Amino acid sequence: MSRREMSGRKKKVAYFYDSEVGGMYYGPNHPMKPHRMSMAYELALAYELHKKMQIFSPRRCSAIEMAQFHSEDYVDFLSHVTPDNQEELAGQLKKYNLGEDCPVFDGLWDFCKLYTGASIQGAARLNQGHSDIAINYAGGLHHGKKSEASGFCYINDLVLAILELLKYHARVLYIDIDIHHGDGVEEAFYTTDRVMTLSFHKYGDYFFPGTGDLKDIGESNGKYYSLNVPLRDGIDDESFQNLYKPILARVMEIYQPGAVVLQCGADSLAHDRLGSFNLTLEGHGECLRFLKKFDVPILVTGGGGYTKKNVARCWAYETSIAVSTEIGNEIPDNLYHEYYAPDYNLHIQPWTTLENINTQADLEQTKRKIFQYLSAIDHAPSVQMHKLPPETYIPQFDDDVDLDTRFSQEERDLVTEHDAELYEGDYDQIGD
Repeated sequence: MSRREMSGRKKKVAYFYDSEVGGMYYGPNHPMKPHRMSMAYELALAYELHKKMQIFSPRRCSAIEMAQFHSEDYVDFLSHVTPDNQEELAGQLKKYNLGEDCPVFDGLWDFCKLYTGASIQGAARLNQGHSDIAINYAGGLHHGKKSEASGFCYINDLVLAILELLKYHARVLYIDIDIHHGDGVEEAFYTTDRVMTLSFHKYGDYFFPGTGDLKDIGESNGKYYSLNVPLRDGIDDESFQNLYKPILARVMEIYQPGAVVLQCGADSLAHDRLGSFNLTLEGHGECLRFLKKFDVPILVTGGGGYTKKNVARCWAYETSIAVSTEIGNEIPDNLYHEYYAPDYNLHIQPWTTLENINTQADLEQTKRKIFQYLSAIDHAPSVQMHKLPPETYIPQFDDDVDLDTRFSQEERDLVTEHDAELYEGDYDQIGD
């Protein structure tokens, strides 16, 4: 379907949600609260946005699918570690970076399977044209590395979803508006021109993860395809959009992606528990609204966000943007209505005491540098023709890996059954 045909009709939106994810608990005093997913979902229901989209309960991603990016030993460890046995696995905990930031909690493996399965399933719907926008706020865990957890993130659902999109699209654009740099996704695609990563984030002052300098632009075939927009404390809606819109417009003109993944981490909002930006819902949501104008399939995910009530506000508001529906500022009655006291308003006010230390000169210099990088790449780089891989490609591990013990037959059958149903007639058999 052409972009002109897409722009002439209302977007088909798929929303993935499982209440089990909202019930997960990282532990006392941990800032990551999966309960925000339930709050966002209930708020969307209260605004009757469910009438404008399809809602799906995600299937669980299998270990074999996760190992398309992650090392099989790391995936295997996540599938077996529990709060009950973690002490006897202390050495492996350290090896895979599980601990205070990335704790082992009850249901961890199910959590990984659910949020990752939703992102892959959303990408598959985009590939098949069943949806124009797919939303998975439980996903967006952009710090996960090939062989270790990082920054509250375990399995990197974004990388796996992008790999799914690459089966149909020559080029995929990844955009990250979380206050933290999207280091795990950038690292995964640092040497290829088939994925461009564009991250807007705080940089400096030893802020986690410490990566994402303007000078970090990719290597080898990926040189100039990793774009970083480092920002400082207090950036507001106007300053942010004065960078975001012209940079994105130039990226879309030159790179011409077939699909886009937008990570909507809400810790870039004002009043975030761990953040220091000063965006409102309007400024944050404008990133999706502007992206929609380019008429490309979009996978929208969550990410950071540590003031629960504002995360829920943000993602409900961005759901309304996805379905092109205006919603009122007065929050309707819902299961978590008391969380929005005392004003019960949807929109939040920016800090009045937080200085924007991003000078206009600095922002213009950053924009010029990004444009300079973009001018150095080929317009819409071509991709060598190749046979389309099966939609649920299962990689072969090393010969010494015993799949019968590492991954159960039940898991492999589940992958086969699901994809045979979703992609009818595309292939005869999935190999082990």
